[in-house]
Amino acid sequence: MEHLELFFKSIFIDNMVFATFLGMCSYLAVSKKVSTAVGLGAAVIFVLAVTVPINWLLDQYILRDGALAWIDGSSNGEGYSGYDLSFLSFILFIATIATMVQLVEIVVEKFSPSLYNSLGIFLPLIAVNCAILGGSLFMQSRDIQTLGLATTYGIGSGIGWFLAILAIAAIREKIRYSNVPAPLRGLGITFIITGLMAIGFMSFGGMLTGGEEEEEETAVAIKTPAQEEINETATTVVSTTNEKEN
Repeated sequence: MEHLELFFKSIFIDNMVFATFLGMCSYLAVSKKVSTAVGLGAAVIFVLAVTVPINWLLDQYILRDGALAWIDGSSNGEGYSGYDLSFLSFILFIATIATMVQLVEIVVEKFSPSLYNSLGIFLPLIAVNCAILGGSLFMQSRDIQTLGLATTYGIGSGIGWFLAILAIAAIREKIRYSNVPAPLRGLGITFIITGLMAIGFMSFGGMLTGGEEEEEETAVAIKTPAQEEINETATTVVSTTNEKEN
């Protein structure tokens, strides 16, 4: 259930484009044709699905404070457990992302030259796409606990970005035949549509809150009888003490 909740939350509620507006440069530049948008979206899904869990491992076993304790089994700041390499997070995360992007570029160039030519410079620029780095940094800041959850988050974030660029590409292909006012043609109408789509995605914000409210109500219902028992016990103890004193 936790994996499913994180998966849908990363797609709809914490969407990389519509919630945090990351990866907008590629989103706007490569969304003129659906076929190109699908290719770039698939590449982003792959890169996020691979780099987020790899960067989770780096964060857990190398970067965070005390993460190197597994080398010598030390603790309490002694030996390797006293090292804090978190200042290297950006460097190692970007190096991991650049490696995966290079692999994707080689594969796309080999098996789909037409897609490689249509993506152009934006394929290698995935390495500096803030949505890719943002996925790893959000994973780190939200303290995702397991490798499986990190993988789920990476895949969900990639699918969310894929849906965003696919939707805007489909709209832009259709709007090409519409009578758009001259000042709004091109990026103008694209920004307006993106804003409206972001407002639409905000409606998913309450999708996963019902269960939390029920849990809170259950917790209150459980705590109330316990508090009453404590009050009754305290009253009994005070009465017994007063009787003994008398």
